[in-house]
Amino acid sequence: MSSYKTLVIGAGSWGTALATLASLKGDVLLWSRDCAQVEVINATHKNPNYLSEFEIPQRVVGTCSYEQARDFLRASPDEAFVIFALPVAGMRDGVKAWSEWLAEDVPIVWTCKGFESDTGMLAHEIIATQSKFQEVGVLSGPSFAKEVIQGLPVALTVATSSDIVVERVTNVLHNGSCRVYGSGDMVGVEVGGALKNIIAIACGISDGLGLGHNARAALITRGLTEMSRLGVAMGAMLSTFYGLTGMGDLVLTATGDLSRNRQVGLAIARGRSLEDILSSGLTAEGVRCAQITLAKAGEMAVALPITEAVCDVLFKGVKPEDAVRSLLVRDAKAE
Repeated sequence: MSSYKTLVIGAGSWGTALATLASLKGDVLLWSRDCAQVEVINATHKNPNYLSEFEIPQRVVGTCSYEQARDFLRASPDEAFVIFALPVAGMRDGVKAWSEWLAEDVPIVWTCKGFESDTGMLAHEIIATQSKFQEVGVLSGPSFAKEVIQGLPVALTVATSSDIVVERVTNVLHNGSCRVYGSGDMVGVEVGGALKNIIAIACGISDGLGLGHNARAALITRGLTEMSRLGVAMGAMLSTFYGLTGMGDLVLTATGDLSRNRQVGLAIARGRSLEDILSSGLTAEGVRCAQITLAKAGEMAVALPITEAVCDVLFKGVKPEDAVRSLLVRDAKAE
């Protein structure tokens, strides 16, 4: 029986949770640029910064060394596996740096979804321009890191054109509590992952204003339309948006209280400013990519009214009540 060697790059919530999950099938190296964080992880088997209430298994070792990570994977190249658990904002520098240390044929997946703020690129496009990695894919939920580290049931999707990546992800992560599905639609999975965060902010605003379940259901359903509309325009398959990484991830992020994007919307509805919310440490990918998503849609003549309303509230000072009203007064039309 193989004992896989998984390198997880990024010791945030997702990196910590996936490192714990991967440790069921082999040894794991959890890399962080913060050497002080690594020291605490190795001394206490707990991450002091993320999911600190959970114990990290003994088979997970922290490191801040590129050399140690390289040698760890080189020792068993046929069992090597890499997970980039970095935000979109950190992918370009991260991939560029690691391309000097990782073999070009090592199976790699990443967890971030969204558009890079400066370029509008999706993560798979960043990977392609910053490295020569050959076996790559995107790993997506619907999933919350806290539930994954607890070992609660979860279904994950890996989108890739590589059979090797599907095999490695399945062998390392698929177990009694985690089921892995394969997809060939990287664009659809990444676009869905980007827009579901924005729609979750809208749902948080709606719930925070006390607008009820009917309003939330409408936002989720019309939000799904926005996701699929932009995704198909970018070359994605429509069916992707009615699966786990589309509707599934959208429902989870828009309704689950563990969703940071939903929490941002709730806080906005309660009258807190975006600056105050972000300064308190509550960060969410939906905030980071809302404007670039709207700009990209504009370039492609794709209408995203919910995304536009969220941008108005977050960045233009429009009151949440007025943004909701602007959505309601849109011309009636067939669904």
